[in-house]
Amino acid sequence: MLDSLRNSAKSWVAKLLLGLLVLSFAVWGISGQMFTGIGSDVLKVGGTSVSVLDYRLAYDRQISLLSRQLGTRLTREQAVNFGLDDQVLQQLATSAVLDETARRMGLGVSQQTVAQLTASDPAFRGAGGSFDRRQFEFVLSQVGMRPEEYLQNRENDAIRQQVIDAVAEGVSAPDTLLRNVALYRGESRTIEYVPLPRSLVEPIEPPSDEELQSWFDERKDNYAAPEYRQINYVKLEPEDVADPSAISEEQIRTAYEQERNRYTTPERRTIERVSFSSTEEAEAARESLRNGATFEDIVERQNGSLEEATLGTLSQDEIADPAIAEEAFSLPQGQVSQVVEGTFGPVLLRVTEIVPEEATPLEEVSDEIRQQLALEDGSRVLLDTYDAYEDARAGGASMQEAANQQGLTMETVEAVDRSGRRPDGTVISDLPESQELLNQAFETEQGLENPPIHIGANGYLFYEVSEVTPARERTLDEVRDQVLEDWTNAEAEARLDALAGRLEEELEGGKTLDEIAEEVDQEKRVKRGLKRQSDDPDLGQAGVAAVFRVPQGDTGSFANPAGAGRFLFRVTEVFQPASASADFLPENVANSMSQGISNDLLEQLVTQLRAENEVVVNRAAMQQALNF
Repeated sequence: MLDSLRNSAKSWVAKLLLGLLVLSFAVWGISGQMFTGIGSDVLKVGGTSVSVLDYRLAYDRQISLLSRQLGTRLTREQAVNFGLDDQVLQQLATSAVLDETARRMGLGVSQQTVAQLTASDPAFRGAGGSFDRRQFEFVLSQVGMRPEEYLQNRENDAIRQQVIDAVAEGVSAPDTLLRNVALYRGESRTIEYVPLPRSLVEPIEPPSDEELQSWFDERKDNYAAPEYRQINYVKLEPEDVADPSAISEEQIRTAYEQERNRYTTPERRTIERVSFSSTEEAEAARESLRNGATFEDIVERQNGSLEEATLGTLSQDEIADPAIAEEAFSLPQGQVSQVVEGTFGPVLLRVTEIVPEEATPLEEVSDEIRQQLALEDGSRVLLDTYDAYEDARAGGASMQEAANQQGLTMETVEAVDRSGRRPDGTVISDLPESQELLNQAFETEQGLENPPIHIGANGYLFYEVSEVTPARERTLDEVRDQVLEDWTNAEAEARLDALAGRLEEELEGGKTLDEIAEEVDQEKRVKRGLKRQSDDPDLGQAGVAAVFRVPQGDTGSFANPAGAGRFLFRVTEVFQPASASADFLPENVANSMSQGISNDLLEQLVTQLRAENEVVVNRAAMQQALNF
C-alpha cells in the first residue's frame, strides 16, 4: 500500500490537486515557531498564509486521490498512520515559501498565460486533440475542484515556476560525468564458472529430535499460527433481490418493442464514391453515363480505382456526411446517383450491395430482457430492502434472521486470517470486496454490528465477526513436516556455502577451474560480454552483481537463480570501452542524471528559502481543520 501511495503522487491528478510542490519539507522538517491558539491560518510565511479551509480542502483532496489510486476509501486512522496530515502540511508549507518569495519579488503572470497553460494541459484535450471545455469541467468534477480554483492554482504554479526556473531550468549533467558513467556502464567481463548442484552435499541426514527441536525453538515466530476470524456476511446488490419470475411476458414484449433498435441490425450498404473538383465536372461525368460510359470509366478518369472509391459496407448512421448518407440509402442497388453536394465537394455514388435490416426475434432475447427488467426492479427496491434489513437488526434480529426476512443469504467464512488464507494455507478467492472486508473485519470486535461496506454504486456488504481464534505459538509436532523441510533446505544451503568456500580457497591456492570441474563432475562454462546492467538468464541480476564486485583474476560464488545450488566463478577478462561519450548512454539515463542534479539544486533552493523565511505553524488550527 505504501508503494501505491508513493506512485499516486506521480500522477497528473496529484499535480492538478496539489500544484507544483517540487520538494517535501521532510528533508529538513518544519521546525518553525509553534503556537496553540485557535486561529484562521494553519501556517504563515511572511505575508503568505494557508487557511484552515485551504488545509482541509488539500487534505480531503489528497485522501480522495489516494483512495481512488488504492481502490478503497482511506479511513481517518489510516491517513494518520500514513502521516498524511503532516505530508499535506509539508507540501503546503513548501508552496507557501515559494509563494512568499515570488510575492516579495513582485512576480506575476497574465491571464492570457494562465489560459494558454490551461489549454495546453493534456488532461483537458478532447477527441480532436485540442482543448475541450466539457472535458475540462468533467476532469475537475472528478477531483472535486471548481474551475476558478483550478485557474487560481494554475496561476500560483506558474508564478512559483518562475522562481524554480531561475535555479533549475536548462540544467544538464556535465559531459565529463556522462562520459565516466558511459565508461562504467560500458565495461564488459568474461567469466569461467562451474555449477555446484545441491546433489554434491546430498543426502542430508535427518536431524535428531533434539537438534530439530532446538532449531525450531530459535525460529518459533516463523511457525506461529496467525489470528483467525469467523466472518458472517450478507451481500445486498440488485441481483440479490431481483426476481426474474415476477416479470410478465407482457413486460418483456413491451421492453422489446421500446428497445427494438437494440435488437436490430440496421440495413447496411456497400457504397462507392467518386469526388470531383466542381459541380460542372460532376454533371459532365454523370451525363457521360447516358452516352455509354460506365461508373468504372468515371473512376478511372478520376485517376482512381474501385478499391479507393469504396467507402465500405456501412449503416446510414455510420456515414458522417448527411447528404451522402441520405442519397446512398435512397438509391436502388447498382444505380448511379445524381450529383450530390457533399461536405467536401460534389460526388457521384453507387450502391453495389444491400444487406437488409435484421431483427433478432423476441424468443431469442426473452431471457436476457427478463433478467434486465428484474435487475432494474431489484435496483428500485434495493434501498427498501436495505432499510428493512437495518430495521430488523435494530429491533434485535440476528444477521441470519434479518437476512432470512428479506430473502437474502448469509454466508459464513469459518476461519480466515488477515491475508485471506484458511488454516490449511489455501486462499479464499470468492470473498466480495475481499481486501476491504478483511481489513474491516480484523479491526472490529467480535459480535459488533458494523456499518456496511459499499459495493460499486448501489450495493452493500453487511458483516460481523462471530468468533476470534487468537494468534498462538505452534508446537513442533503441529508443523514437524514443514520444519523438517526448512531445516533440510537450510542445512543443504549451509553445506553448499562451505563447499563453495573451500573450493574458492583451492582456486586461490593455484587450482584451476577445470580441475575443480572434474572433481565435482561438472562441466566448466564460459560467459562473455557481461554488462553491469544485464539480467543474464543463466546468472540472474544477483549473479552479475557478484561478478562485478571482484577485480580481474579474482573468484567468488553466488546462488543459482534457477534453484538449489551455487555457481563458483573466476573473472578472466575485463574490457573497458576504448572511448565513450554521453551518446553511449540511453537517453533516459542521461535525463535521469540531469533531473537528479536539478532536484539537488531545487532542494538547496528550498532549504535556503526556508532559512530566510520563518514558517509559523498553528497545530491547533491544523487539528481544527481535521475535525470539521
